[in-house]
Amino acid sequence: MNALTKQSLKVLLPLLVLAICVAAAFKINQNPSQARKAPKTTQVVLNVDAVPLVRSAYTVQLKAYGEVRPRTEGTLISQVAGTLTNVSRRFQNGGFFEAGEPLAQIDDRDYVAAVTMTESDRIQAQFELEEEIARGKQAEVNWKRIGKGKQASELVLRKPQLAAAKAKVASAKASLDKAKLDLQRTEISAPYAGRIVDKKVDVGQFVSSNTELADIYAIDYVEVRLPLSPRQVEYLTIPEQYRGEDNTPAKGPDVAMIARQGRKEFMWEGFISRAESALDSNNRQLYVVAQLNDPYRQREDGAPPLKIGQFIEATIKANTLDEVFVIPRSALYQGKTVVLVENDLLVRRDVEVIWTDETSAVVNHNLSAGEWLVTTPLGSPVSGTRVSIRSK
Repeated sequence: MNALTKQSLKVLLPLLVLAICVAAAFKINQNPSQARKAPKTTQVVLNVDAVPLVRSAYTVQLKAYGEVRPRTEGTLISQVAGTLTNVSRRFQNGGFFEAGEPLAQIDDRDYVAAVTMTESDRIQAQFELEEEIARGKQAEVNWKRIGKGKQASELVLRKPQLAAAKAKVASAKASLDKAKLDLQRTEISAPYAGRIVDKKVDVGQFVSSNTELADIYAIDYVEVRLPLSPRQVEYLTIPEQYRGEDNTPAKGPDVAMIARQGRKEFMWEGFISRAESALDSNNRQLYVVAQLNDPYRQREDGAPPLKIGQFIEATIKANTLDEVFVIPRSALYQGKTVVLVENDLLVRRDVEVIWTDETSAVVNHNLSAGEWLVTTPLGSPVSGTRVSIRSK
């Protein structure tokens, strides 16, 4: 390439670049870009489930747990000594018996002989008394004849001898009564309707006085100790006992008791009969006592008899709260807040919850009948959110 051509390129190339830039600027100026406008946003309406609030009555149900205990238990003890010659077929572990039923027999031959001997002593003492009475009458007659009007001494009239004879008769009668009582005690009878826990003796065994024969307990009814917190006690009317009144168990609130055997559940009905006299020092709870009558009867549903020590789940029918709002517990937030719908907007409101159970919460104030309560779980609801109620 010669020098003339190179010189021409140096001049034309800048002019060409300038022309291209001018053409591009003209093109842009003729077709200006339009700014995109953001689309108008529409407010989202939240669909919720809600129910109108109504006042109603609510019966408080108290849950508690305890174990079956007998109303009374003790030890059957022999009061006389001897060899056991016979025992009842019910005298065995787990055996039932009725009040007054003979359970065991001690050899009574020595006691029969003792009754015979003491009866003889009583007859002899009675004879001596009659003889002394006759002597006293004769002494009185004799003194009137020879006493010359003087006052006779008691010894002359045989009054001390008469008193001694009477005392001997009384002693003989007491000995006879004691011998008869010992004879009766050779037959060991049940003090009440009950059941044997532990049999400790059997036929042929020699027992002395105060020997333990068996551990027993009463079966007319059983008791269940149920611990209640102060908040639970607030809603329960307890049959209280006061000084000067009899201690006959009163019929308090009804109690439904569930006894489990394996995977099976059996329902028993009882009632609160009393409260214990002191709070538990460990947990400050009050124990109330539920009474369950005739727990060992045969039932049509095949429920097995209750066992002492068996675990019980109890539901106590406590007081009824009138004119309250009963709402789902799931509709409660932070334990004190509910969400309402007012003019299609969410409204949070704090309320005072007076009772809760597994599924419900009871509110008495700060709500009004007819207001709509949101039952849909919302997580963290915000007041002012626009909503629509499903199936209103």
